Order: sequence, then C-alpha cells, then structure tokens
Amino acid sequence: MICIDSTQKITTLINRKTLLAMIPLSDRAIYNMEKRGEFPRRIVLTSRKVVWDLADVEQWIEERKQSSDKATRPASTATSEIPCLTK
Repeated sequence: MICIDSTQKITTLINRKTLLAMIPLSDRAIYNMEKRGEFPRRIVLTSRKVVWDLADVEQWIEERKQSSDKATRPASTATSEIPCLTK
C-alpha cells in the first residue's frame, strides 16, 4: 500500500504478513517491543487492520545491524539442583 502525505512524500505501508516475513519474530514479541518503544509503532487503519511504515522498519533493521548490543537472556531464577518429588 502506498500513501502520499501532505508534503507529497510517498509512504509505503506494509501489513502484518509482510512485516513477519521481514522480521523473524512472533507477533507477541513485536507487540511487546512496540510497547517498550523498541520497535516502530503500528498504524491503525481500522479496528481490524494495522500496518507499519516500511521506511521505519527498514531503519530499525539497519540500526540493529549497526548495534554492538549482544543478545541477552533474562536472568534465570531456576536453581541448578531440581529436587525429586516422591509420593
């Protein structure tokens, strides 16, 4: 979908299917990242249709490529020993 804003800038919008083909993350992961401000915000067109600005998504990808951040996992609360449960 291509839209033209008031300054005559052409904006390409992508749907969820296209976004998920570009970003190998789950819907939930993307949603959570959006809520934390770590991913471009969706644009709500109707109550059942959301899209993303392709330029914003591509910029996010480029920033991730340039980032020196390493992937981290949340701290594990599990102990190294698991007790045996017997009846």
